[in-house]
Amino acid sequence: MEALLERTMYAARWLLAPIYMGLSLAIVLLGIKFFEEVFHVFPTILGMSEAELVLVILSLIDMALVGGLLVMVMFSGYENFVSRLDSVSAKDGLDWLGKMDSGSLKNKVAVSIVAISSIHLLQIFMNAQNVANDKIMWYVILHLTFVLSAFCMGYLDQVTKKKQP
Repeated sequence: MEALLERTMYAARWLLAPIYMGLSLAIVLLGIKFFEEVFHVFPTILGMSEAELVLVILSLIDMALVGGLLVMVMFSGYENFVSRLDSVSAKDGLDWLGKMDSGSLKNKVAVSIVAISSIHLLQIFMNAQNVANDKIMWYVILHLTFVLSAFCMGYLDQVTKKKQP
């Protein structure tokens, strides 16, 4: 009975595979939005101010960072929790693939969230004349919360790695 339960639980990890596949669809959706923004800006580029162009570029960078985060979570999560990616050759593979455990993945996700939040906060500051001061304050508080959380997660990861033999 115990062996059957353990085999069933171990096989249940494959229930995560469709979720990781869904993340690849999310990358497609993000790519569509990215190019929609690029094509949307072309007809108006000559009439835009430098600040407006920078805001559009920051939005594109934001989407690229989210896309990278999706790839990282998709591949690392699949490798850590479902199965090895045997079909990827060494020359086509990503350097970090197979080397990122769940702890380092969490830290990389936290740092990516801080980077995405930083870009969003920069967008808010560049458009500060159109944003209420109390909203700016809450954006800063939220960003600092992300920074503090990422720092604490990294610190705790270092502490636990030092205590392991």
